[in-house]
Amino acid sequence: MARSPMTARGAEKLRKFLHELKTVERPRITAAIAEARAHGDLSENAEYHAAREQQSFVEGRIQSIESALAEAEIIDLGKIDANGKVVFGATVTVMNLEDENEVTYQVVGEEEADINENLISITSPIARALIGKEEGDVVDVQAPSGNIEYEILKVQYI
Repeated sequence: MARSPMTARGAEKLRKFLHELKTVERPRITAAIAEARAHGDLSENAEYHAAREQQSFVEGRIQSIESALAEAEIIDLGKIDANGKVVFGATVTVMNLEDENEVTYQVVGEEEADINENLISITSPIARALIGKEEGDVVDVQAPSGNIEYEILKVQYI
């Protein structure tokens, strides 16, 4: 079984989310199911069916997170020094050569990726294009909207 890379920060964030699902969401949904059962006929009880659907979703998410954490290879970013090359965990500042917009991304594992926090999955097109490159290199990213050229401005291991 191949282990998936994950940062220590990402693993901790997933553990906290898992704890919230188990200690807050699961009991809340169980209480909602019990309340809906008290209303009587379950076959026409929309509250009951909605609560059961929520329960199914939360239980699936719990299993997914537990599996991801069990299969994760936690990478200590403090020990990374790839001599300026982009590797897993690197924080990379790039500039779009077309519009000269700069953005900083961190290359992380799939489960911890969140574009709103500029955390990109190692399997994403931009991360795949950046891996192995260094400052000053120009990379061509195959995006759904077409090819985009980026120049790597800075590579950090933080």
